[in-house]
Amino acid sequence: MTGAHTNTLTHVTMGLGWDPAQPAGTVVPRGTDIDLNAAALSFAADRFVDAAFHDQLISRDGAVRHLGDSVTGDGDGDNEVIVVDITQLSPDISTVVFLVTCYTGQRFGEIDNGFCRIADNVTGTELAHIDLGAARDHTGFVLGKLHRPHGDWVFTLIGEPMQAQHAAEAVPQLGTYLA
Repeated sequence: MTGAHTNTLTHVTMGLGWDPAQPAGTVVPRGTDIDLNAAALSFAADRFVDAAFHDQLISRDGAVRHLGDSVTGDGDGDNEVIVVDITQLSPDISTVVFLVTCYTGQRFGEIDNGFCRIADNVTGTELAHIDLGAARDHTGFVLGKLHRPHGDWVFTLIGEPMQAQHAAEAVPQLGTYLA
């Protein structure tokens, strides 16, 4: 996995997946559902502008779309998906940060098979794939960012855990990733 994708990007997908909590009475019982949330937060320089996440499925410019909230992790593959049509982003947007939070408060080390990924939809290339279990004691994870350091949009892997159960809690912590 590389830290930056250098080809010009026009359309990307963030995928998030995890296994449901085990029912009571199994080897490793968990008492409550696990609700992870994918979010894409848009910034103009260091100013938060917009988001697509479980409470707002489409950004105001229509370029970022969350395709539906899973509150349990049921199903194979990506449980939540966000698609970004970079060509439709508002011209003032300089950075889109991809984030995972655990709304129900479990630490990533307590969640089976949690992962997040970014793919270039034009080439079919997976740009990043992260096992969330590595962020053991955290409830939030900054996957990476789309930005345009030299005019063309690129993806840069960040891969940093944080404490946040909701995207709104994460916004004040993202300043260091916007430069």
